[in-house]
Amino acid sequence: MEKNKLIARLCLSALLVVLAAVALVPIALTFTNSLMTEREIGANYGLLGEMTDVAAGGRDLFINLKLLPDWLTLSQYGQVLIFNPAFLRMFWNSAGMVLPIVAGQTAVASLSAYAFARLRFRGRDKLFLVYLMTMLMPFQVTLVPNYIMIARLGLLNKEASIILPGIFGAFGVFMLRQFMLHIPGTYTEAAKIDGAGHGTIFARIILPLVMPGVASLTVLLFVDYWNMVEQPLIFLQDAFKQPLSLYLAHINRTARGIGFAASVLYMTPMILLYLYAESYFVQGIQLSGIKG
Repeated sequence: MEKNKLIARLCLSALLVVLAAVALVPIALTFTNSLMTEREIGANYGLLGEMTDVAAGGRDLFINLKLLPDWLTLSQYGQVLIFNPAFLRMFWNSAGMVLPIVAGQTAVASLSAYAFARLRFRGRDKLFLVYLMTMLMPFQVTLVPNYIMIARLGLLNKEASIILPGIFGAFGVFMLRQFMLHIPGTYTEAAKIDGAGHGTIFARIILPLVMPGVASLTVLLFVDYWNMVEQPLIFLQDAFKQPLSLYLAHINRTARGIGFAASVLYMTPMILLYLYAESYFVQGIQLSGIKG
């Protein structure tokens, strides 16, 4: 019996190692290829991207996935950070939109979640169900009414057309409400006996206890809105106002090295944020589905 359990664990561990390798190899290739020269990248990836000639039968497509570069160079990063002002401009565009969205939705979601979890009022559960329905709708379903409303408010081609809808997203309310339902009601009841109001209970009792949820929500929101594509494509026609998530699509196929370097720089903030909040993030994901 113990031998069968050991074999099962070894098989599971091997499967997890394979899945982790499948997920990490593209990231490792992106990083190492960003340290290669443009000539070496061109030699490794051949005609990748010139699919018209390949489909016509005029040329053969070849790819040489090479992990270690022959010569290490940081020239690609210099091209992106120094000689390509569009990257830095779009980086700050992304930061100027994503940070207010994350901060605003976290604040709004924490207050709304407290109301849905701790306050009793008529139609609370039905209202929350309606709120969840907006979360289940994909962006394409609400595109037309959102566009009409943003146009009538005069927000087209402005950062507010991205920030305001993001602040009032429903996902954060749902997630933090799950955390608050997990907190024993005796805490708030004892605080009420001592004369504490809802503001004091929320700020001094509830909010400190749901910090793992707030941290995990921050990570998820940052990743989601850092990678947004549809919203800025539709609401921001001015290329000078578009975020970094649209930058990689505009890189010329003859500058693949710059594309690799830009990809590494693009995902660095998400990796650093996750590493900083890893313990809170894992704990938050584990507890978000528990109802007390």
